[in-house]
Amino acid sequence: MLVDLHNHTTLCNHATGNMRGFVEKAISQGVKYFGFSDHAPMNFDMEYRMKLSEMRFYENQVKLLKDEYAGKIEILLGYEVDFLDGFIESAVLNSKVDYFIGSVHFINKWGFDNPEYIKEYENKDIDLIWSDYFEAISNMAKSGLFDIVGHLDLLKVFKFLPKKDIKMLALEAIKEIKKANMVVELNVAGLRKPINEQYPSRELLELIFEHDIDITFGSDAHSIEQVGFMRNEIIDLAKSVGFDRCVVFKNRDKEYLKI
Repeated sequence: MLVDLHNHTTLCNHATGNMRGFVEKAISQGVKYFGFSDHAPMNFDMEYRMKLSEMRFYENQVKLLKDEYAGKIEILLGYEVDFLDGFIESAVLNSKVDYFIGSVHFINKWGFDNPEYIKEYENKDIDLIWSDYFEAISNMAKSGLFDIVGHLDLLKVFKFLPKKDIKMLALEAIKEIKKANMVVELNVAGLRKPINEQYPSRELLELIFEHDIDITFGSDAHSIEQVGFMRNEIIDLAKSVGFDRCVVFKNRDKEYLKI
């Protein structure tokens, strides 16, 4: 995995391992561009993200590692920002970063990927949930705030799959992602979850390719051992669909690399 832009730190309160350990593991896995993109602060679901007061420390730590490992690996600075209306912090969006990952973890404040709230699925129409989810993805793209779409089909995490055609449900969101010139990450975290499939599925990855949308890669690592997880398999998948390049960001500008 040449590029790995989605990785967390202990500041999010649900990851383990020191940041230097993440970098060393990335080097051992052959990663050339490694990004920290921890959960950005917001005044909601605060136990699973850093505090506003910790942003400067986080950014400084990433920059120190960037200098320390110069010549061995390129360290990039990012945030994973929850797209939740009324809760996005301006201090985050005004940060000087290499990229922002925009993610949807909540539908009407319901944390659908949190095992604590899994029973909520029993009270909802599954196709309506998926429709609402992709509407949120569309709105995230329309906002123009972010560079990368995080785990595009995260809603499948617990195997609650739609009855309708997933491509039809996702189509408008894909079109908005294209209009926004956003990049979709191939995220391997789903291979560690009940769904046992990367985000996005091959079906959606084919739709992304058809719409000429760029891709990048992310381990979504919350521990050192997860860095570079299934790296060869995810690259092979991208190539099998037709992708021959991926994107890395520097100062929020795209750069292309062959895969």
